[in-house]
Amino acid sequence: MRDDRLTRRAFGALGAAAAGGLLLGRAQPAHAIGEHSLFRFGRLALPGLPDPRPTALRRLAWDLVRRTSLVTASDPTTLRLADPNLFRFPFLVLSGDRAFPLPPEADLARLRRHITYGGFLLIDSAEGRAGGGFDESVRRLLAQTLPGELPARIPDEHVLWKSFYVLHGAPGRLLAAPYVEGVERDRRLAVVYTQNDLEGALARDGFGRWEHEVIPGGDEQREQAFRFGVNLVMYALCLDYKTEQAHIDYILRTRRFSR
Repeated sequence: MRDDRLTRRAFGALGAAAAGGLLLGRAQPAHAIGEHSLFRFGRLALPGLPDPRPTALRRLAWDLVRRTSLVTASDPTTLRLADPNLFRFPFLVLSGDRAFPLPPEADLARLRRHITYGGFLLIDSAEGRAGGGFDESVRRLLAQTLPGELPARIPDEHVLWKSFYVLHGAPGRLLAAPYVEGVERDRRLAVVYTQNDLEGALARDGFGRWEHEVIPGGDEQREQAFRFGVNLVMYALCLDYKTEQAHIDYILRTRRFSR
């Protein structure tokens, strides 16, 4: 059976073509080395939805370097859906703490294209409760962007829970929902949605102080939130490589010993 999933390299090429068309007969500079080769978060900015956790992704980017072999750019790039650079960012983050209006159809089509080409979207609710205004807007956004593909609970056996750390949950600043939802396309998670305020657990100010208390688990819960953030990025970049037989012994060892 043919595998229709796109590599991250193919995603970048197709996204550039979709954003502006291919330039033919004209040499283009190579950007494989340097700033363009670094992993960078793309934070989606929607009208009427301010960023509730502006320092969180910078901290997660720093921890990705500390904990993994990934090389990251420190600061995320803020993007609107109409931004021509949207397709240069395979990992998008949408977070909020309130209801927001639905973007126009042209913007929804670009988000649909981003996901179809292999992009990954993390949605993080900072409302402090499940089922609020942000949640309602998110479900409306996904219903219009991916018709007929409603978010569903990510099963416990999914490779997301072992893409780097072996996890048994996805807490954030709090535990508003006992599960995480996702939308799967072409046998990969394309959208992950958490209502536990993941970024609230990661946010740290310029003086090195945590910006929010983590409830009810304190430091241990914050550490689990960081591990979930790392797993999300490693899954988005590597997909299901951890299901290969070569990794089974390692996974079993990490289940026996706390990390």
